[in-house]
Amino acid sequence: MNILIIVLVVVLLGFGLAVRIVKQYEQGVLFRLGRVLGLRQPGLRLIIPFVDVLHRVSLRIITMPIQSQGIITRDNVSVDVSAVAYFRVVDAVKSVVAIENVRAAIDQIAQTTLRKVVGQHTLDETLSETDRINLDIREILDVTTVEWGVEVTLVELKDIQLPESMKRAMAKQAEAEREKRAKIINAEGESLAAAALGDASDIMMAHPLALQLRNLQSLVEIGVDKNTTVAFPAPIMTTIAELGSFLAREAAAAAPAVPPNRDGAIPVVASKGAATLPAGVSPLEVTDHDRP
Repeated sequence: MNILIIVLVVVLLGFGLAVRIVKQYEQGVLFRLGRVLGLRQPGLRLIIPFVDVLHRVSLRIITMPIQSQGIITRDNVSVDVSAVAYFRVVDAVKSVVAIENVRAAIDQIAQTTLRKVVGQHTLDETLSETDRINLDIREILDVTTVEWGVEVTLVELKDIQLPESMKRAMAKQAEAEREKRAKIINAEGESLAAAALGDASDIMMAHPLALQLRNLQSLVEIGVDKNTTVAFPAPIMTTIAELGSFLAREAAAAAPAVPPNRDGAIPVVASKGAATLPAGVSPLEVTDHDRP
C-alpha cells in the first residue's frame, strides 16, 4: 500500500513537471539536451522532465522608454533628449538563441542611436523635423535588431530640454519676428492708405467743393461732443463766405426787383424788419450793430 502511494506521488510529480502551458500571446522554444527542437504553439504542451527545457517568449509589443541623453547638436548646442521605443519579437528562436537579453540590448543600442542621429542635426532641425529623426532612428534600429528576431515598430522623441539661456534667446528671437511682421503689416497698411488718399486728392482737385464738404463733415463729426472747442481754419471761413454769397445770390434772384431810394440805398428785408443799405455795400457785410 505504501509503495502504491509512493508510485502515485512520483507519477503526479512527473506529470506536473512534464506539463507546460503556453499562453495565446506567447511562443515556446523547446530545448532538448541543449539543442533547439523547434517552436511550441499556444496551448497545453508536454515535455520530458529533466531533459527538455521550454522557454516562453512573449510576442506582444513592448514599450521601452529611452532615458534622457545629453547631446550636442551640429551647431554646438547642448540639449537633453528623451524618447520612447516600441518593439516586438517576430522570431522567438532568434530572440532566445542570438542574444541573451533582448530588452537590455535594445535599450543600449537605442540610446547610442539617439545620440548619433540627433547629433547630426542642428537645433532648429531637431525641433522642427522630429518625424524625420524618428524615422532615421527606427531604420537604424531595424537593421541592427533584425538578427535578433526583433522588429522595432515605432520610435518617438518624447522630450527635448533646452538650456535656460537658449530659451531666453529663442523667446527674444520670436518676439523680434513678431515685431517685424507687425511693422511690415503696418507699412503695407500705410502704403494702401497713401494710395487711397492719393486717389481721393485727385478727385478733390477735380471737384474743389468736395474738399470743403469733407471739412464740414469733419466738423459735424467733431461737434458730436458738446464739450469740444472747434477752431475754424481759414479755408473753412472762406467756404462759409462762399456759401453765404451763393445763398445771397439765390435769394436775390428769387426776390422781386426793388427800386433804389433817392440816395441810392437798396432796401433789404431782415428778420426784424426792413432796412436799407448804403450804395456799394454787400448784404453779407451787414452785422448786428448795423441793423436799425
